[in-house]
Amino acid sequence: QVQLVESGGGLVQAGGSLRLSCAASGGTPNLYAIGWFRQNLRKEREFVAAINWSGHSTYYGDVAKGRFTISRDNAKNTVDLQMMSLKPEDTGVYVCALGSGSQWATIVQGEPPIWGQGTRVTVSS
Repeated sequence: QVQLVESGGGLVQAGGSLRLSCAASGGTPNLYAIGWFRQNLRKEREFVAAINWSGHSTYYGDVAKGRFTISRDNAKNTVDLQMMSLKPEDTGVYVCALGSGSQWATIVQGEPPIWGQGTRVTVSS
């Protein structure tokens, strides 16, 4: 069974940047797509970004386009989310999730079966 652990959250001023990391252990996480979601201050879940098993294909939600970059290192079993030009509305709990298959569509179109606990990001104005 794959387990996911997020890290890298914290407090940052608007306009700043953060790099989140999702570390996967157990099973074969490098065969699956992984995505990032966030729970905003209204407790709504928003899709942020997803990456396929190889790292060669990515997909971004509207909240991330042009500012965030998702990448993965299968040798280290990590998926990172580089966040730039952060805004107060980016505040929330960021959670990574393992898809049910190798393509990012399993993240975007389905309900990922495995989730991490999340890391909190606070962007001050």
